[in-house]
Amino acid sequence: MASELFLSIYADYLSPFARHVNATVLRIDKLAPYFKGASVNTILFMTASFVLVSFFFLYTLCKAMYVSPRQNEPPLVPYWIPFIGSAITMGIDPIKFYRDRQKEYGNYYTYILFGRRMVTCLGAEGNNLVFNAKLADASAEEAYRSLTVPVFGKGVVYDVHNSVLMEQKKFVKAGLSVENLRAYIPMIEMETKNYLSRWNKKSDVQDIHKAMAELIILTASRCLLGEEVRSKMDESFAQIFHDLDGGFKPINFLFDDLPLPSNRLRDKAHVKMRHFFIDIMKHRRDTGKVDSTDVMQYLATNCQYKSGRSLTDMEVAHIMIAMLMAGQHTSSTTSAWAFLYLALNPELFDKLRQEQIEILGSLDAPLTYDSLKQLTLHDNIVRETLRLRPPILHIIRKVVRDMTIPGTTYVIPKDAYVQCIPAITARSDEFFENAEEFNPYRWKDYDLQNKERDDDLVDYGFGALSASARSPVLPFGAGRHRCIGEPFAYVQIKTILATFVRTFNLELHNNKFPECDFTTMMVQPKQPMVKYTRVDC
Repeated sequence: MASELFLSIYADYLSPFARHVNATVLRIDKLAPYFKGASVNTILFMTASFVLVSFFFLYTLCKAMYVSPRQNEPPLVPYWIPFIGSAITMGIDPIKFYRDRQKEYGNYYTYILFGRRMVTCLGAEGNNLVFNAKLADASAEEAYRSLTVPVFGKGVVYDVHNSVLMEQKKFVKAGLSVENLRAYIPMIEMETKNYLSRWNKKSDVQDIHKAMAELIILTASRCLLGEEVRSKMDESFAQIFHDLDGGFKPINFLFDDLPLPSNRLRDKAHVKMRHFFIDIMKHRRDTGKVDSTDVMQYLATNCQYKSGRSLTDMEVAHIMIAMLMAGQHTSSTTSAWAFLYLALNPELFDKLRQEQIEILGSLDAPLTYDSLKQLTLHDNIVRETLRLRPPILHIIRKVVRDMTIPGTTYVIPKDAYVQCIPAITARSDEFFENAEEFNPYRWKDYDLQNKERDDDLVDYGFGALSASARSPVLPFGAGRHRCIGEPFAYVQIKTILATFVRTFNLELHNNKFPECDFTTMMVQPKQPMVKYTRVDC
């Protein structure tokens, strides 16, 4: 019976298949001489051999490319595609991915991203573990160097030892003094009024993210670089900035200096921008020009390392590039989301204007540093936006020696990457009632219940700040890598917000609140169109 079945399959399927293969191969000139006159059995044998060899090769390749769990490592998330790992499912919607895995595995688990082990630490303790990891255990420099050095330049930020970075952060923080912040507010107010004068219709539709990206670079350059630099912000500079910005691609975090067209443009743009700043510094020295509120000027003339060496012009230029590039995306994205949330809740416009009238006396009064600090609803609009839409999702370190997770038996292996996702805790009902709802009024009670303790302050080399990273909301980071641009960012965004609401109301275009674009380094809004209406019409 079995032999009859085999003969039937052979006659009905295998023999016709072999003849078809033979006929196909004979039409290929280079292969025809080898198969001419081959029997059906020979063709079937060769086909079977090819299939078996291919199967063995693919099996061996997959075994080599799949990552095996290590002893005491947090549980490994299963995946189907070797090397790629969980990149596709994570990339589509990271928030959903991390929440779903958290339900399955708890706060600690490992997934594979293009062959790399990404150990994820969630919750308040996970945030604290990553932000306050010992330098001997985990390195931000090793994690971010391939992404940032080609954009920022050599000798600064993640291209130097952490102790040098702490000194550089101290220099910049001193340049962003309260005295200078006071001087920046009228500059930002003026730039905002000038920019919004383009919106001269009674009502129209605008791309709010594009508008904020343009306005943020204008205000930042005016404050941090000086009036003469701001006056040179023409289309050629915009193109240089655009090309340099093109180097901030997620793939550059994963792979060093790929020969991509965007990377070639990035490298050329970096050289042009570096020379742009260096030429200005040389011109200032030659002409004796001094601007007391200009951070670039402060860095070039007032800063020395502990060794006694002054910053070089190249270092100053690279620090300014880092400040502009890092601050540009975070502030423009935050501003755009803030206005989108206001468009979703248009009743807040009247409340913001009323707050200004109560604090300043009228909507015509100039904004000042002291009055801006009293505009608590304006402040809480920004805070609530940062809670729901922090620009950066992943905080990553490269593990440089085996690292134990406190309170567990888990060990993060050397050469893996460890990351926390503060956005998960910030949008968790464990910490905030109706956490997905935009509610700027929640911060009054939150501040009363979560006062910062003086005995928790630590100075990492650039001023005392809270050592704890257990707060559920950490949009500016924590520990030694906390962002020193936070005071400037609040001054910049709040001044733009306060100036904007004096003239315009907003509503969502087509009543559609934008989705998140997770394909970029910053979590930007997709199709962020708003309809503005002048309040004086």
